[in-house]
Amino acid sequence: MNWKRFYMVLFAFAATSYASAQANLLNAKKVDEIGVKSEAQIASEDDKPLPYGYISDRDVLWSKVVWEYVDLNQKINLPYYYPIDTMNAGLTRRSLFDTLLKGIKNGEITEVYNDSYFTTKIGMNDIEMMVHNQRQNGDYVDDYYVQSQDIKGFKLKGIWYFDKRQGELKYRLLALAPMGPDVQVMGVEEIDDSENVYPLFWVFFPDARETLHSSKVFNPENSAQPLSYDNLLNARRFNSTILREENIYGDRAISDYVRGNSLFQLLEANRIKEGIRNREMDMWNY
Repeated sequence: MNWKRFYMVLFAFAATSYASAQANLLNAKKVDEIGVKSEAQIASEDDKPLPYGYISDRDVLWSKVVWEYVDLNQKINLPYYYPIDTMNAGLTRRSLFDTLLKGIKNGEITEVYNDSYFTTKIGMNDIEMMVHNQRQNGDYVDDYYVQSQDIKGFKLKGIWYFDKRQGELKYRLLALAPMGPDVQVMGVEEIDDSENVYPLFWVFFPDARETLHSSKVFNPENSAQPLSYDNLLNARRFNSTILREENIYGDRAISDYVRGNSLFQLLEANRIKEGIRNREMDMWNY
């Protein structure tokens, strides 16, 4: 059997069935009908994130939690950054930061914390203090906001594990945090902190999957088949650098024990990454 041809036919069928993703673009008679699905379309589509299968603790032969940084300056990571100008984008296309913030404001995302260990749950009032600041300037009040263009990257927390039942190494994203400036010092001339970024809040990823799945990302290869943030993140379609791994030293970061040398820090991050990649082969050899 020609498996290559089989998968090509399967992909073509999937692409054809997904043509309705441009909801009513070809059938609309009025502009306000574009993007509005008919009742028949809604009934026929089961557009939900693919649920995770149950993983028994006994099936996890090995695991390691790692923290990574996704730099939005890198070309492969740009889908998470754009669009920053929402006036010229469709209603379903927003940056990852705007998608998370909107989901929190609408109450769709509730599992939001102040750190990656989920010690303190925070609400919209706490997040507003992270992204908005008012400062008196004479007779006027200046408003400063952290917006999509201010987000330089994302921190991710995830777990690599070897599933002995499936016999393969897998990854599960646990949480993510947008990295932006300190809004409290924005516009303060005496403080130059523009180069530094901080985690604004941590979102527990499983709680945000519905919201991230409904927000579509432009697919440059085929605009009729957009992707979702949930698809991209679960498929690890990004480039990242490991910042820390769980360890005996209180999960210390690489920068805590490899100081003052960015090259050596990068080499240490690659060493950890290669160790994880080789784990699957080591399991089979064992």
